[in-house]
Amino acid sequence: MRLIDLSSPVDARGWEPEPVSHEIMSPAQGARHMSEEMREHFGIEFDPSVLPDGELLSIDTLTLTSHTGTHVDAPSHYGSRGENGRPRDIDEMPLEWFHAPAVVLDLKGTGPGAVDAARIKEELARVAYEPEPLDIVLLNTGAAAWAGTPRFFTDFTGLDASAVGLLLDYGVRVIGTDAFSLDAPFTDMIERYRRTGDRSVLWPAHFTGRDREFCQIERLANLDALPAAHGFSVSCFPIKITGAGAGWTRAVAMVDDPAEPGDPT
Repeated sequence: MRLIDLSSPVDARGWEPEPVSHEIMSPAQGARHMSEEMREHFGIEFDPSVLPDGELLSIDTLTLTSHTGTHVDAPSHYGSRGENGRPRDIDEMPLEWFHAPAVVLDLKGTGPGAVDAARIKEELARVAYEPEPLDIVLLNTGAAAWAGTPRFFTDFTGLDASAVGLLLDYGVRVIGTDAFSLDAPFTDMIERYRRTGDRSVLWPAHFTGRDREFCQIERLANLDALPAAHGFSVSCFPIKITGAGAGWTRAVAMVDDPAEPGDPT
C-alpha cells in the first residue's frame, strides 16, 4: 500500500485573511518554563541547568481558526438548524464517514464560479464511476497551486446546490475540494447576487447541509499525485474539538499498488 498526503500545511508564513500566529518556545526556554511551572503549581524547586544542554521540550503555541489548513466542516458550520433539529458538531460525526473508497473528479480549467449537477455527471461518466453510499468524492479544481497567496481565496471552482444534491443522492456524505471553499468564490457569488437579486446563489453548497447532513473537506492538496480517478481509499478523520463546527485533518489517500511481475501472490 502506498500513502499519498492530501493535506495542506498550517503555515504561518503563508497569506491568510485571518493570519496564523505560531510562537515557538525553544527547548532551553521549555526547560525554564517547566521549572517555573513546577514551582508555581507544585512547590517544587528544580534547576533546569542539570538537564542535558539545559534543555527540555519545545512548545508550539498557535492561534488560528478551525478552517485554516486542510479541515473538515461539520453540519453545525452551516447554521443553527439541521434536518434532524440541532446540527451535529465535528466531535459528534460518525467515524465511518471519514475512511472510505474515494473518487477524484477533474474540474481544472473551469475558472471561478460553480458547476452544476450536469457537469458532475459528465465527469463521473468520463471516469466510468458511480459513487457508492459513503464513498468520498474529491474535487481537483487546481486551486492548490495558489495556496499561501491571496489568489487562493478568489480563483477556484465550487459546486452549486444541484451538484451537491446529486452527490448526496448517491449516498456520499463527505465531499472534498482543494479549494478554499466548496462554494464559488465570494467575489463570484456576490457579483451574481447583485446582478440578479437571487439569494439562492449565496453559499448554496454550504446551505444544502442544513437540509441534508454532510461534511466537506476544504483545502486539500496534492490531488494530482493520485494515480487514477478511483481505486483508492481516503482517511480524513477530523480532530475531535468539542462543540466545534470544523476540525483539522491529515487527509491521506491509500493506494494499493499492483504487485510487480514475479512477486509472490
